[in-house]
Amino acid sequence: MKVNAIVCNEIAEDIGSVELQQIELPEPGPGQVRVRLKACAVNFPDLLMIQGKYQFKPPLPFVPGGEAAGDIEAIGPGVSFKEGDAVIVGMRYGGFAEAVVVDESQVKQLPKGMNYAKGASYQTAYLTAYVALQRRGYLEKGETLLVHGATGGVGMAAVDLGKLFGANVIGTGGRDDKLAVVASRGADHVINYTMDDGRLGGFRETVKSLTGGRGADVIYDPVGGDVFDESMRCINWGGRILSIGFTSGRWPQAPVNLILIKQISVIGVRAGEYGRQDPVKGRENAQRLYAMAEAGEIDPYISHVLPLENAVEAMRLLQQREVVGKAVVTMNGYQI
Repeated sequence: MKVNAIVCNEIAEDIGSVELQQIELPEPGPGQVRVRLKACAVNFPDLLMIQGKYQFKPPLPFVPGGEAAGDIEAIGPGVSFKEGDAVIVGMRYGGFAEAVVVDESQVKQLPKGMNYAKGASYQTAYLTAYVALQRRGYLEKGETLLVHGATGGVGMAAVDLGKLFGANVIGTGGRDDKLAVVASRGADHVINYTMDDGRLGGFRETVKSLTGGRGADVIYDPVGGDVFDESMRCINWGGRILSIGFTSGRWPQAPVNLILIKQISVIGVRAGEYGRQDPVKGRENAQRLYAMAEAGEIDPYISHVLPLENAVEAMRLLQQREVVGKAVVTMNGYQI
């Protein structure tokens, strides 16, 4: 069976090097399903894989796209799903295509009340936020949570879950129009952390003012660089800094003297690896996340929706920091 897909044939710095072409899909084997996709979220690992900068490097050629949603159109022997079931799909790559063949274990029923675009958009970001805040950061009701990069997918997920878990949430970002969206979704305060010279980091005194001089109890940081440096100076005694990533491009160096004096914890978070190291808790995390989605407690914000043939444009929007929340690529005539 031939389908259209965005194919990376060679590693290149320019993400525009990928091509829309037809690929051959096999028939589903034992324990496998073929899903006719409707939507696939765009994530930074998709870009990094094309550039050869991600820790996982798929064999060439490959199709980017790690989380998607659609309808099962064919099943192999021994599968409990049936043709026509609406499902979400989790994979490392393969989603920027009209269809994909995956193991049954990689699909779940589309959560009730979620459309395909939202179903394709919540798993990675909200799992990261859940593992960070609950498993690693031990966020408690009434604590102050400072979320950096709050206008992005993983940041906005942390804002949403932070409010759900009863925290006082402060969100930071680099543009007022994007921060307005964060505020509209429940953040108690938002701060533009862009300084006059264009660097990120102008939030320390504001956070102290908002917390009566104490500082934030938990800091969620996917940015790193100057933002991490400033965070070390506006964290409460006994606080926890959750290091999610380094979108600023610089790995910060933690000052051990401040860690000692304030008795704070700097905690690394890799949600997927957490589940691989502890499969029991990994399954518990996935089940809890799915239950929240089913209950309507998770509602991903999607700012851009583009068809499959415009997938490069969708990735460039993410690369250029134009996306608020999530960007989604759609297939097979699906429209939101």
